[in-house]
Amino acid sequence: MKIDILTLFPESFSPLKTSILARAEESGKLEINLVNIRDFSKDKHKKCDDYPFGGGAGMLMTVQPLFDAINSVYKENAKIIFPSPVGQTFSAKKAEQLSIAEHLIFVCGHYEGVDERIFELFDIEQISIGDYVLTGGELPSMVIIDSLARFVDGVISKESLESESFSNGLLEYPQYTRPQEFMGLSVPDVLVSGNHQEIDKWRKEESLKRTKKYRSDLLS
Repeated sequence: MKIDILTLFPESFSPLKTSILARAEESGKLEINLVNIRDFSKDKHKKCDDYPFGGGAGMLMTVQPLFDAINSVYKENAKIIFPSPVGQTFSAKKAEQLSIAEHLIFVCGHYEGVDERIFELFDIEQISIGDYVLTGGELPSMVIIDSLARFVDGVISKESLESESFSNGLLEYPQYTRPQEFMGLSVPDVLVSGNHQEIDKWRKEESLKRTKKYRSDLLS
């Protein structure tokens, strides 16, 4: 999968060059390319924002640099994503759907937003990561990319995907590792019993209990 990220602040994306995503790039499963929108500004100072017509607080990203930046990487098979509170709320199901795309282009807004005409010039899907506002699209882009990359074939094991939260509509069961006892707290006996049938049963029960306690809305 190829991912192009269009941003005013390429330095924000260093987390994508670490850990699991870094290994996925090294193995050729992912290709993440950063594009600086300022490079496409025709303003002599590389300015990419201006005051909104009609007045109002803050500045808007101008349409010309965005248009040219998108065109520099756009191909027919590309899907363009714009993180925004306007969009449908992101979910594990959406991450899985995006993971099968050949080419994703993330456009990171900033300031008070972007000139609306960019959405008329391109087919852009807006996606929200929650009902709150951030200072720019860099953080939500990283959240979406990190989540969808896990579904790309070979990035992590299928077993991990099958047992994690939301994979079956429930939250993941509690997990433990060594030491077996710490500060008077012991690992549940069933997990060290060696009885895999009972372990599976315990995990399903605990998954349901945890979902009822923390996210009962998932059960509806």
